[in-house]
Amino acid sequence: KHERRSYRFYRFFRSCLQVVGARDVKRAAAFHSVLRGVWYGFLFSGARMSRWRSFSSRAATCLLVTTVLLASCALADIPKTPGLSAGGSKKDKLKAEKLPPCKACTALVNSFRDGIERTVRSKHDGGDAAWEEERLGSYKTSELRLVEIQERLCQDVVRGEDQCHQLAEDYEPQIEVWWKNHQTTHPDLHQWLCVEQAAVCCPDGFYGPNCDPCPTCFGNGKCKGNGTRKGNGRCACEPGYAGENCDSCGTEHYEAFRDETKLLCSPCHRACATGGCTGAGPNACRVCRSGWVMDSGRGGCVDVDECITANPCTKQQFCVNNEGSYSCLECDKSCEGCSGDGPDLCDKCADGYELRDGMCTDTSNERRTQYANFTRYLTYLGLCLATCIVLQNSTWLAGLVGLAVAIYISVSEYWLNTTPQPSATPSPRILDELLQQQN
Repeated sequence: KHERRSYRFYRFFRSCLQVVGARDVKRAAAFHSVLRGVWYGFLFSGARMSRWRSFSSRAATCLLVTTVLLASCALADIPKTPGLSAGGSKKDKLKAEKLPPCKACTALVNSFRDGIERTVRSKHDGGDAAWEEERLGSYKTSELRLVEIQERLCQDVVRGEDQCHQLAEDYEPQIEVWWKNHQTTHPDLHQWLCVEQAAVCCPDGFYGPNCDPCPTCFGNGKCKGNGTRKGNGRCACEPGYAGENCDSCGTEHYEAFRDETKLLCSPCHRACATGGCTGAGPNACRVCRSGWVMDSGRGGCVDVDECITANPCTKQQFCVNNEGSYSCLECDKSCEGCSGDGPDLCDKCADGYELRDGMCTDTSNERRTQYANFTRYLTYLGLCLATCIVLQNSTWLAGLVGLAVAIYISVSEYWLNTTPQPSATPSPRILDELLQQQN
């Protein structure tokens, strides 16, 4: 009894604050947070101190006065949200967007369902759980949980958040009735609220003001207005299907399968133009697309080889024929003009390359090697001449210089002409990698 009384106080003052706050979402959120704390304190004081009724009454009065004062402070401190006329952001525009009635009600119900899931594990997060069970009853269907859900209602809505908050206020009595009396008998809140009570939606498969049944559309479309109180019920066919009931194929599709309840249409071959086709493949085309030509002998469309008829590529490109088109690819860097990919299909070798064994081979490395050999031998000759010059002045010094030159030339030639051999024993790192791969 005390819980119901306190909840009525909570609703009354929340309504008053909403009028003062002029339905400002941020202000309402602040009011609800303040009121929630005050209401919890009111429940606690009334349940714990029921023996001292006079004290409880005075405490309740003080708490309610405190609520008004705190709300007034919130009104003074919280700035107003800038309007869209003042150049609001994209987020503000999405919040202020107006959704169709059924879609708006569905958004409200989805937000309420998220609140139910969010509060599933919020039961008695702290305190004396046994006392709370005894005094407050089952948390699952309690007004305490309903208030916690309503506190964050519509905050997760991106489009039409302001409209969702307004609907939450308009449908608050119906939601409370469903919460108290119909959770078990009508577990689907969307069906109970949006379809039956608010009458802004229809069940799936129905449309219009009277929720008339939708046509089947042969399984290849949806009726206009499905699930809402609007629409004319006509079939909106999927791509490739046509007809009032989506029971025929579009102009660029052909009938691949049909029975009494199902129709399957497949797209025509890419060779077919807008005239459509009678079946699969290019031979069933009525009109050929650009890049194809109608073959009167074999029937159907045949690909045109533009590489032979037009030669559309530049000198440094070669042509590759595709179905209905062509591609120009770059020649190999060793070629100056080519008929295909690779150094063996060059019309002429580029600078720095020579034709050897039918392929254009890079000769720049050979030239660099020849130049290196020439400079090396020239260095050797210079060292020998220097030794001869020293010999004219000092025999023993010339002997030392000659020995050093001989050692230098021998080591250099040995190092240049020796190919390094791989180690017969693999390194520990390679052994570790092999073991890891086996494992």
